[in-house]
Amino acid sequence: MSSSGSAPFQEAPTGAARRSLLAGLGSGLHILQTLVQSPPNAVTVTGDAHAEQPMKANTPLAAPQAAASARTARDAGAIVRAARLAAGLTLADLGRRCGYSASQVSRYERGVQPLTDITLLRRLAETLAIRPQAFGLAPQANPPAGRHALTGRKERPAGAGDPRVDREFPSEDGEDPVRRRELLAAAAGLAGAAALSRPGVTGAHSPADPASGIQDLLYGDATAAGPVPVPALRAATIRARGDFQAALYDRLTVTLPRLIATATATRDCAAGDERAAASTLLADAYIAAANLMIKLNDDPLAWTVADRALQAAQAGGDPLTLADARRALATVMRRTGRRARARDLLISAARDIEPRGHASPGQLSMYGTLLEVAAYTAAVDGSRAAATELIGEAQAAASRLGPDANHRFTAFGPANVALYQVSIAQVLGDSGTAIEHAKTLRPATIPTAERQGRYWIDVARAYHQWGKPEPCYRALLSAERAAPAEVRYRPPVHQITEDLLRADRRHALTGLPGFSRRIGMPAA
Repeated sequence: MSSSGSAPFQEAPTGAARRSLLAGLGSGLHILQTLVQSPPNAVTVTGDAHAEQPMKANTPLAAPQAAASARTARDAGAIVRAARLAAGLTLADLGRRCGYSASQVSRYERGVQPLTDITLLRRLAETLAIRPQAFGLAPQANPPAGRHALTGRKERPAGAGDPRVDREFPSEDGEDPVRRRELLAAAAGLAGAAALSRPGVTGAHSPADPASGIQDLLYGDATAAGPVPVPALRAATIRARGDFQAALYDRLTVTLPRLIATATATRDCAAGDERAAASTLLADAYIAAANLMIKLNDDPLAWTVADRALQAAQAGGDPLTLADARRALATVMRRTGRRARARDLLISAARDIEPRGHASPGQLSMYGTLLEVAAYTAAVDGSRAAATELIGEAQAAASRLGPDANHRFTAFGPANVALYQVSIAQVLGDSGTAIEHAKTLRPATIPTAERQGRYWIDVARAYHQWGKPEPCYRALLSAERAAPAEVRYRPPVHQITEDLLRADRRHALTGLPGFSRRIGMPAA
């Protein structure tokens, strides 16, 4: 997958576009039901019993008939998922109406447990307004009640009404199997795409706990989501990565859980090359989540999603996405005191994608980014010599790349190397050197708002370390203008502001109490 920064960010569809998507979903479901009922696809059920009799192992036709039954059960799950999403119901909603848990409904929809209970199929058809024929059931004037058992029905002669499913297969050159799968995928995809493109609801999560959406996704009830076409998932992932670089963290706290749930559903329903592509996009979504959790200073959640990013990237098989996932994991390792291991992981990741001969801009950018982060990690660990060597190698990669760019969402280039030089000098205690590096940069040349905010915060930290409150405060104000969320969420900004408030007894720093309130701190 190519995630070049030049790819256009797609805005969420307008209200009319969303209505069109939902209308298309209804049309897709109607076509799907028509297909399932059509003679070449007819499934005839006789003997409407509450329990199916297993086929004997020595029956010659057991294997093909069992395969047909399994395929029908999987199709039923896909129909239920598409209809549920079209009706706007969560897994829990549907479960309550049918007497099942949300997790059990999920297993039915995903085909983990076959939907073969005829009574349940009829209840689902009634609840979701699906014609019984879509499940291969004959219309029934008085459907029986009860979750599993049929009550009040007359006894039938033994052997006269055993469950029997007769499947009429199309001719060898017919298009039925392919067409059926396409319509099932289209119906589910329309529902998932409509949900994925729906704008986030303001205030969906309390500002006091912006990580709650990711936490609920990982440890609570999973966000209801269906699969979408891979191109739609790619566009949504690009938007999420772009939102992070624009420092739109509040938006991401709402949209990322839905994106990860959708990416997971898409991966689970895909096969072959599409499964690999969906796994890579799921890794990208988890990488965005890890980056966000780091900004929110939630290292435990950051570690969890970074590890999931690594697993998804390994399944996807894209080397540069895998390298980015290793960078995210190494960042959390550094923040939790595992600095040497973090540096080793970064250097190993860089070695695995080291450009030799002709290299793409994405490869050069990811390689240089790994070296930058390794250099900063070495500096945090107190290794000045290693930091100097690694940032020098990153500088060589930037020179080879050329002008500043944003390939693979790295914002890598000469300006970004200079930004890391500011950070490295500051963390090594060389405040004057950090400011000298900062003066070589024009902030406007830094390609993303997130990096501009980070630049100004590093400048503020250097001035604060140097004991210069006035330029420190000015740098904080510049950071706020560039990326307001950066100053709201970053702990170093809160610490510096608290120190400035305590020291500014003559009120020389005009507007400091207001700045303090804007970033969520009480004025002293």
